[in-house]
Amino acid sequence: MGFWTDRPVFVTGATGLLGSHLTRELVERGADVVALVRDSVSRSHFHKLGLDEKVTIVRGQLEDYPLLERALNEYEIESVFHLGAQTIVGTANRNPLATFEANVRGTYHLMEAARRNAKKVKRVVVASSDKAYGAQPKLPYDEDAPLEGRFPYDCSKSCTDLITRSYYESFGVPACITRCGNLYGAGDLNWNRLVPGTIRSALRGERPLVRSDGTFVRDYFYVEDAVAAYLELAENMDRPEIVGQAFNFSDDKPLSVVQMVDVILEACGRKDLEPVILGEASNEIPEQFLSSAKAHRLLGGWKPRFGMKEALPRAVAWYRQVLGIA
Repeated sequence: MGFWTDRPVFVTGATGLLGSHLTRELVERGADVVALVRDSVSRSHFHKLGLDEKVTIVRGQLEDYPLLERALNEYEIESVFHLGAQTIVGTANRNPLATFEANVRGTYHLMEAARRNAKKVKRVVVASSDKAYGAQPKLPYDEDAPLEGRFPYDCSKSCTDLITRSYYESFGVPACITRCGNLYGAGDLNWNRLVPGTIRSALRGERPLVRSDGTFVRDYFYVEDAVAAYLELAENMDRPEIVGQAFNFSDDKPLSVVQMVDVILEACGRKDLEPVILGEASNEIPEQFLSSAKAHRLLGGWKPRFGMKEALPRAVAWYRQVLGIA
C-alpha cells in the first residue's frame, strides 16, 4: 500500500507532456485518476499510452466553472494537480485573450472549486513556471524573487501564482506552487519547441532552426524528473513548512539555446549539422534560470534522477520510434 493507492486524484492538462507522464505514474501507483480533457488528440502521448482506458475522463475546459465543481464533488477528489494551461509563448503572443482565459480564469475557477469542496480536497499542486518571475537582475532566480511577468504568457503565469497564493492565504486552500524550466522528453510533439524540433530535424538530416539569436539561456528539465518532483511535493504537503509554498524545480545546469542544440545534435549523432539562426523570437527574456536549493533543503534531499546525458538519449530513442527513423 503506497501513498497514492486508491486516492482520488484530479489532473487538469492530463493530455499534455507533463500531464501524460504524471497520469501514467499515478495510475501505476494505484491512484484513482480523474482527468480533465478538452480535446481528444489521437496522436498524443496520453492516448498512445492507453491512459484514456485507465482513468475516468471528464470532458470540458477550465473556463467551465460548474464542470470543475461537479467533478471535484462527484468524484470526491482528495488531491489535485492543476497542470492545464495554454503553454506556448508564440500562441500567447498571437492570441493573448485565449491564454488569459485558460491560464488566469482557469486557475481561479479551479481554486474556487477546491475551496467549495474543502471537506474533501486535501492538497492542490499548481503548475506555474519560471516565466512567472519575468526578467530579474539576480540569477539564478530563487523563490523570493518578485513575480513580474510582462509578456502575455509570463503575465498569465504570474497571475496563476498569485491567485493560488491568495486562496491559500485567504481561505486556507491547501496549495503549493511549482515553477519549472523548459520541460522535455518523450511525448512532446510540439515541433515549435526547441528540443523536439531540433531532434526531428537532426534525425531527418536537416539543419535545425533556431527562432532566437541563440544566446538565450534557460533551464532544460527532463519530464520524468518533473513527475518525481511533483509527487514528492504533494506527498509532503501535510507538513506546515511545505503547504502554501512555491518551489523551483530544475537540474541547476542552464544552457544557451545554441549550447542546447549542440548537445541534442550530439545525442542524435549529427554533429555535422549547423543550426540555422533565424533571430525572429520576440517577447523573450534573455537569461532565465532557477535555483532548486529550497526543494533540495525541504523535500528530503530531492534531486533529479536523470542527467541530460542520460535523459536526452532516452528522448531521442522515443522520437526515432515515433518518426520511424532507424
